[in-house]
Amino acid sequence: MAGTEQPETRIASCPCGNVTLELAGKPIVAATCYCESCQQAGQMFDALPGAPGVVEADGGTPYLLVRKDRIAWMTGTDRIEDHRLKPDSPTRRFVATCCNAPVALEFTKGHWLSVYAGRIAEDERPPVAMRTMTKDRPAGVEFADDLPSYATHSGKFMWKLLAAWAAMGFRAPPVEKTTGWSRYAGG
Repeated sequence: MAGTEQPETRIASCPCGNVTLELAGKPIVAATCYCESCQQAGQMFDALPGAPGVVEADGGTPYLLVRKDRIAWMTGTDRIEDHRLKPDSPTRRFVATCCNAPVALEFTKGHWLSVYAGRIAEDERPPVAMRTMTKDRPAGVEFADDLPSYATHSGKFMWKLLAAWAAMGFRAPPVEKTTGWSRYAGG
C-alpha cells in the first residue's frame, strides 16, 4: 500500500543461529552499561565454554533496549536458559545453551528488554547513544570520545524509558520463552 510505513525490524541471534529473536519498531535507546551486575554476569558468561564475550575491554556492556511488546522469539526457545545473579533477583538474563551466548537481559518488573548488542548484526545496530552507570567502571578507565556518559541512570535515559512505557499504555508484559511470542504482545 502506498504511504504505509513498514515497521523497522532487527534480528538478534546467537552465533550458531539456533536462537533468534525479532525486534520490531524503533529501539528505546542503544546504551552501554557499566554497572557491577553487568560486569559480574559478563565474567560469569565468559567462563562458559565457547561463550562469546559481552563485556568490552573498558568494562561496559552494550545493549539495545526494546519494548517488550515488540519482541518475538522466532526459533530456539527450547535452548534458552535463565541466569540470575541471585535466586530472588528481578533481573534475568537469557542464554542460548547451544553456544553459551547471552542473548538478552530482562528486568522482570520493567517494560523493556535489553538485548546484547553483539547478538545483532553490526550493520543493523544503531550507534551507542550514551553510557550509563559509569560510576562502576573499572579503575583507570577513561573515555576518549564525546559520547554522553552518566554516573547513574540519567534523566535522559529515564525519560526514554518513561516515554516508551507511556506509548505502551503503562503496561509491562512478561517475556515468555515460547516461539512466536509476542507477535507483538498486543502492542
